[in-house]
Amino acid sequence: MTPTEATWRRVNRERPCPICGHTDWCSTSADGAVAICMRAESARPTKNGGFLHRLTDAPRPQTPRAVVLRIRSAAPDFTPLATSYQEAASADQLDELAAQLGVSVANLNAFRVGWSCSHDAHTFPMADPASGRVCGIRLRAVDGAKCSVSGGREGLFLPLDLDVTGKTLLVCEGASDAVAAHSVGFTATVGRPSCSGGTSHIVALVRAQRPACVALVADRDEPGVRGAEALASILVLHHRDVRTITPPAGVKDLRAWVQSGATREDVERTIHVADVRRANLTTTSRKG
Repeated sequence: MTPTEATWRRVNRERPCPICGHTDWCSTSADGAVAICMRAESARPTKNGGFLHRLTDAPRPQTPRAVVLRIRSAAPDFTPLATSYQEAASADQLDELAAQLGVSVANLNAFRVGWSCSHDAHTFPMADPASGRVCGIRLRAVDGAKCSVSGGREGLFLPLDLDVTGKTLLVCEGASDAVAAHSVGFTATVGRPSCSGGTSHIVALVRAQRPACVALVADRDEPGVRGAEALASILVLHHRDVRTITPPAGVKDLRAWVQSGATREDVERTIHVADVRRANLTTTSRKG
């Protein structure tokens, strides 16, 4: 059964995601055969930015498959659409979301947050840092459920006042964490589209703008830590000061950390005492 053939159910507290264990964002098929996890990567990405995972061991019918060669098209420019969504957001809608996330409306505006009437959801643009163009738009419904506008591609959640050169670049997991970081004074902050996404964009940003330090803030769960470690192992090949941190025990992510009262200084102290990652380079010697 394919994602378009299945009847999907959102995960919740009573029925968490069988892949990452979270109670939001992900979905399972009604028959329990497959799941779309928005955090744990698989070989089958889905159009909404997640990854398909098969949950049963039932054999799949073997049918001949045609080999189709597709030419990858240029990334779409969703900038005008993102602008129209931003202009459509009312003051009350932004006030309500700001209160929910524990940030200010100014922080939301820095990330060009808007509202889609057709989706009945807040919009968070994802951009290509090299061109600045919006290449995808993440949707956040009032109940917190997330998906993406069809036809887009993964990018980074970038503030309009992004200032990276010579500063500590804070790399967060998701849009709301990046907005929370911005709310305590981190203008050099970006959000990944998922715990394993956005790698090539982040590498390009680091190589082009040369921050003094790259600090990866992982969610305090296994997929989050694994995703940050995987990104760190790549970034150390391009930058000399890469560190990974997690929120204190009992705090699930950066947004919750800020909501509990953490300041920029608290985050910076945690970064300061974190170990600098080293490239794991192995060599072999030849005999003879």
